[in-house]
Amino acid sequence: MNKNGYQQYKEQSVNTMTKGEMLLLLYDELLKRLMRAELALGKEDYETFTNSVIRCRDIVCYLRDCLDPQYAISSELRRMYEFFLYEFGRLEAGRNKEIIQEVRPLVTELREAFQEADKIAQY
Repeated sequence: MNKNGYQQYKEQSVNTMTKGEMLLLLYDELLKRLMRAELALGKEDYETFTNSVIRCRDIVCYLRDCLDPQYAISSELRRMYEFFLYEFGRLEAGRNKEIIQEVRPLVTELREAFQEADKIAQY
């Protein structure tokens, strides 16, 4: 498959996703980038580490910016996302794996909660 065809396939896949599927995809990417940052840090590959942390920050900013303030949960999620952004700043400045190990379970828990909510919403 050529690159253009693959790009079209990816775009079509994203365009046909439900909001729940898109949210889970973003959380999966966030978890993947956290793992990549941790591995890069272990290898002292600081360029990959920095790029991964920047991508994590971009994803969380997107999630935060998409919150709908009409829902009560949005203010709680906003605080959680702000916490993640703060921790990513600390992570990038200090290059401390422990921060990743503290944040990853929180991200995983949120992802699982959204996965359950998506299952319920489909019924």
